[in-house]
Amino acid sequence: IETINLELILADIEHLERRLDRTRKAAKADKKLLRDVEILESLKAHLEEGKTARTFEGFGEDEDIDRVIGESDLLSAKKVIYAANMDEEGFTGNDTENERLKAVQAIADAEGAMVLPICAKLEEDIAGMDAEEKEMFLSELGLHESGLDRLIKVCYDLLGLMSYLTAGEQEVRAWTIEKGTKAPQAAGKIHTDFERGFIRAEVINYKDLIELGSLAAAREKGLVRSEGKEYVMQDGDVVLFRFNV
Repeated sequence: IETINLELILADIEHLERRLDRTRKAAKADKKLLRDVEILESLKAHLEEGKTARTFEGFGEDEDIDRVIGESDLLSAKKVIYAANMDEEGFTGNDTENERLKAVQAIADAEGAMVLPICAKLEEDIAGMDAEEKEMFLSELGLHESGLDRLIKVCYDLLGLMSYLTAGEQEVRAWTIEKGTKAPQAAGKIHTDFERGFIRAEVINYKDLIELGSLAAAREKGLVRSEGKEYVMQDGDVVLFRFNV
């Protein structure tokens, strides 16, 4: 972790020096940029201490700092998940006493990162199994899902993402959107016309649809809701968008 972070920090310093030079020159004509120069100088000093940009004081709290770091596209500012590869015994047992895992967790806690314990050997074993075999194998180990599935969920959560579904006779598709997205903007992910001519969204929870077996059955039970422009999409919504352009 230290080696990788150091390489990222060195690359960021080199990139930041070029931007700082350009911003200093531009600030001579535009005094509004003096705040950017101040932030960039403080950030460069922070990096030169061997600290990542994501641990810079004010990052995530100050709009100016967030803007400057965002525009700089620094590698060490990216959100991080540390995947801790453990042996089978440690992974399925009491991993809280694993000293190496504790060390990784301490680093993650200090910089607001996440840790995901996985077992590459188990992932290799289940890679060639069908769904039923995989479920039985994981159940015997006291696990509910594979490490890959957990990694995908953690990545989505860390990035503030979620999925909704569209289901038709030809295909079922998942669409990735940011959490908090409203129905018209979610529809726009499929096609801009859907957002422009949005009328309403017919929504049902994924679990309800699976349990009932069809949209027709769900409609009979009154479980398909009609939502308007202010509806905030929920993870796992199955949606039919009505629109007119």
